[in-house]
Amino acid sequence: MNLLHVVQQLFEQYGYFVLLIGIPLDFIALPIPPGNSTLAYTGYLSFKGVLTSLPAFAAALTGALIGVTVTYWIGYKVGMPLIERFGKWLSLKPTIIEKTRRYYDKYGDKLLLIAFFIPGIRQFLGYFIGIIRVPYRNVIIYAYTGTTLWVTSFFLVGYAFGEQWEQMFMLIERNLKVFFVVLGCAAVVFLLFRWFKRARNKA
Repeated sequence: MNLLHVVQQLFEQYGYFVLLIGIPLDFIALPIPPGNSTLAYTGYLSFKGVLTSLPAFAAALTGALIGVTVTYWIGYKVGMPLIERFGKWLSLKPTIIEKTRRYYDKYGDKLLLIAFFIPGIRQFLGYFIGIIRVPYRNVIIYAYTGTTLWVTSFFLVGYAFGEQWEQMFMLIERNLKVFFVVLGCAAVVFLLFRWFKRARNKA
């Protein structure tokens, strides 16, 4: 049974509750139903008139914001104590977390605007920004804005393309993966270049 069929069955049984319960589960790293396809299918059902557009979008956005908020506070409250106690078994030392936090202070807030689109990142993002103690005000400004952009984009895929939404969805999914793989490789090359340049200057 493919994941899209699972999403369809869940909508048939639970309607709007799929969005209020299922979308937060996607953020908690239990992606059943998977977030991207759920949002696109919600847009399609709104296009068909099966769901009313505004309540469907509001339920999807509410579910996503619940997911970000819950995972952020879990990371904030228990993430660091767990790392301090068990991190050595996973090679996660508090010093590594502190170094990551310093990097985040330079670039991280603005990256939250696109991070929810990155495959495999969304499910851990809330925990991460909680563990490194990103101020909640920044979460509201950047993470909530990024969440809204993510929900709106995939909802519109289903709503705007109607009967062709599945083809467009698959095209976007493939291109997103390629885009972020290329972007990741470019980032690695850039960091290596900076490291070699710094090492040469020291020498």
